[in-house]
Amino acid sequence: MADSATLYSEALARFGELLEAAANTDLREPTAMMLATANADGRPSVRTMLLKRYDEQGFVFFTNSHSRKGRDLEENPWASLCFFWQPLVQQVRIEGPVEPISAEESNSYWATRTRDSQLGAWASHQSDPMEDRKMLEHEVAKYHDKFVNQPVPRPPHWFGYRVIPERIEFWKSGWHRLHERVLYEKTPAGWRKTLLHP
Repeated sequence: MADSATLYSEALARFGELLEAAANTDLREPTAMMLATANADGRPSVRTMLLKRYDEQGFVFFTNSHSRKGRDLEENPWASLCFFWQPLVQQVRIEGPVEPISAEESNSYWATRTRDSQLGAWASHQSDPMEDRKMLEHEVAKYHDKFVNQPVPRPPHWFGYRVIPERIEFWKSGWHRLHERVLYEKTPAGWRKTLLHP
């Protein structure tokens, strides 16, 4: 039987193989994932995000912390991710606590974004009501002028979050809906691997 650390490494390797396979299909965004959060009252919310990186520490995405998802995570720092790759007819579900990544890590990714995306991050009051599109365009123009001829700094409210896995489930479509489900789960005794009924 594999030890706990080996099982976690096995789960990450398996995820990586699937992500690579998805990248070799005609999917436009193989890193697209559903991110589910809930507020302090337990009211759920879900949206599509892009995975920006993953390693043994967890799965990282970036967003405006003033957004609905950011507010949810401030009140209830747990999340669930779901990757579904239609061409592979496979999905992966990941659940666990969430933490902000370091400012240095966020700055490093921020530097890779296009200038227009950086300006948009400053201009958008994500998830807040907006009177009309012209208001947003005005904000973009304002920040364009503010940062003309200089690098666009990262807004303090825009950074990365890391989902630290406690459950990683692999689902593969099966004959007559007898799907294959394999769960890697962190327990007080360490990681364990379990087959689940479809």
